[in-house]
Amino acid sequence: MTEKAPSLPIRSLLPKLPADFHAFHQLYRARYVRWAEVHLGSRADAEEAVDCAFEQLAIDWAHVLQQPVPEAYAWKVVKNRTIDAARARKRRPCVVDIAAFETRALNRAVDPIGELEESLSIYRAIAQLPERQFDVIVLRYCLGYDTAHIADVMGITAAGVRSTARYARRRLKQALGLDENERSHDESIAD
Repeated sequence: MTEKAPSLPIRSLLPKLPADFHAFHQLYRARYVRWAEVHLGSRADAEEAVDCAFEQLAIDWAHVLQQPVPEAYAWKVVKNRTIDAARARKRRPCVVDIAAFETRALNRAVDPIGELEESLSIYRAIAQLPERQFDVIVLRYCLGYDTAHIADVMGITAAGVRSTARYARRRLKQALGLDENERSHDESIAD
């Protein structure tokens, strides 16, 4: 039985890879790392997970380019590598943990405990969203990406992002017991 060769860090492979892969790596790596860091709670772990994803993408680059939307395919690979990294470290998603440490709002709150409970409820509700809705909400509200950036990262249309965000907000309102007929502030803001 032959041993698997150790993988080389993606940065050492970049000069040998096609220019389009190099450009894709430059365009998306930072965005992917930010997303993975939200889930892993560690910049180093996020970089490692994303680099593993890029190694996989580099190996399969010809196949990636044959996909109808290469960005959507790459997004899925990054998400799977991030989930694998969290499982390997026996961690739960950090999105819920982030709420517990949001101190800026708590410092100014009249009722910090009430504010914390509300934040935890919101993050729990977000964690229960379907996958695509969860991704859009995290990219929009945790990372501050606008519609165009979310569409680009996820490999979907801007209209798809807006629609997904609208359905996610409805689900969140329902989960949090908010009035469905009340129009939220962010629904009235156009990107």
